[in-house]
Amino acid sequence: MTAVCPVDNSPEEAESTTKASRESRPSGSSSVTGTDTVDSNGDSVQGSTKAAGGAVHRYSRCSQQDSSDINTDDEGATVRRLTPLERLNLDMCQDDRVVRELTVGRRIGFYKIRGEIGSGNFSHVKLGIHALTKDKVAIKILDKTKLDQKTQRLLSREISSMEKLHHPNIIRLYEVVETLSRLHLVMEYAGGGELYTKITTEGKLSDANSKIVFAQILSAVKHMHENNIIHRDLKAENVFYTSSSCVKVGDFGFSTLSRHENYLGVYVDIWALGVMLFFMVSGSMPFRADTVAKLKRCILEGAYTLPPWVSEPCQRLIRGILQPIPSDRCTVEQMMGCEWLLPVDFPRAMEPFKLDPSYLAESEPSELTDEERDVKASLETLGITSEHILNNQGKDGRSSITGVYRILLHRAHRKRAVDTVPIVPQVPPNANKKERLKVYRSLRHTSKLCVIL
Repeated sequence: MTAVCPVDNSPEEAESTTKASRESRPSGSSSVTGTDTVDSNGDSVQGSTKAAGGAVHRYSRCSQQDSSDINTDDEGATVRRLTPLERLNLDMCQDDRVVRELTVGRRIGFYKIRGEIGSGNFSHVKLGIHALTKDKVAIKILDKTKLDQKTQRLLSREISSMEKLHHPNIIRLYEVVETLSRLHLVMEYAGGGELYTKITTEGKLSDANSKIVFAQILSAVKHMHENNIIHRDLKAENVFYTSSSCVKVGDFGFSTLSRHENYLGVYVDIWALGVMLFFMVSGSMPFRADTVAKLKRCILEGAYTLPPWVSEPCQRLIRGILQPIPSDRCTVEQMMGCEWLLPVDFPRAMEPFKLDPSYLAESEPSELTDEERDVKASLETLGITSEHILNNQGKDGRSSITGVYRILLHRAHRKRAVDTVPIVPQVPPNANKKERLKVYRSLRHTSKLCVIL
């Protein structure tokens, strides 16, 4: 059965459609007047129409029909059971409450939009719930009328950066939904809030928790740099908790590609890691001053005070990172081999996974992994068939079908426990310790410009 998928209506589009329907309705009629809509494959589809005698003909467009979908009523009339996808499509066209939510912006595509959970310079972020999978998502909403060319380039870069990365500690992008006036980035929801909020409300992290959180961030940044992506906005506000101890790096709005060796973007991210580590173990920022000019001077001179409770290995790491001269700073590899992080097992990048579901329809079942077969079965349970998937090709992330697939794939990854937290076991034997400290001990941890007060 081919399901009918209306376009992801914006409030403006939904309102105009509703208005057109009211104007075309005959006087005195209380039926739902048919409207033209578009399915997920881009085909024009006629809505339901009222026939003589008051009977309403439901959507009847189909190319195949499974006998398991066919039932008969007491009078022998054929009644087909709707799939969840078809039921949702029907509700988006005929259910007064759903149409009203689309009109006022409480729904976008297959997502119910709830309260605001964050905001930025060019956008605000709201909680969303997928109507089919019931998964919570974060929806970053941007007003297209306020986006200049520079901001549009940054947005395009943000999308490409998120789709290029495959790491358990990096926020995933599920779908891009565009309307006449707004652009919506549908992303993984991190329900634990920001690292910044946690520290400012609960205080500094313990030494053990700092190791666990910093190891995850460091592993994520290593994966970015290996893929020539510079975040450029690493800070505690852009690190999010998905559980009590699992964090993820998000907000790639200022990210860029490291195109040549002379670009110093890597050092920008490394400096930001040092500031963030200082904030985690102390509960305050390293550089503070009464005026911007004094603050700038403190940063250029590398003048900061390390609290006495910070362990000596952690102090050495912070000194190695917060070097005013970029080339003097620790590399990511040197940080991962430092004494303070010696007992930590770092998360690993994932094997690149397919962002487009077309392979599920093109491959034989024997060619798919158990995980991929589970995802395909889940799609079929929702009413998304191989026909939908094949007709969905070329739309990338700007498709509701791809959005459902990516959510279900992430669910399968979580089931496989890829979003694991680093383990901090006991310190390994001295022989291994010396091996891991080789690159770290070659660093200069002091500098004429770095004054520790």
